[in-house]
Amino acid sequence: MIEEDVMYDEQETTETRFIGILGQVGRYDLAITKSTHFFGKSLVTNLTNGRSGVLDREDCENVELLMHVFHVNVEEASELSAILPDCV
Repeated sequence: MIEEDVMYDEQETTETRFIGILGQVGRYDLAITKSTHFFGKSLVTNLTNGRSGVLDREDCENVELLMHVFHVNVEEASELSAILPDCV
């Protein structure tokens, strides 16, 4: 039998911002959730493809990281890096 230990089970009220942007390269439908659970970072979800990551302003300026997190190409990641830092 496998024993499982619950590491945490918390509830909190969060603030979520929904942003829809039509860029030069693509369309971005984003949900940005602020929570105390992420140590100052925000949960950024790309509603178009379902990919999400826990990011801060510095992370949002990193094109390679955005490519990996959201599974987008370099042009889309560059466009996101111009948009996201002011949103998180």
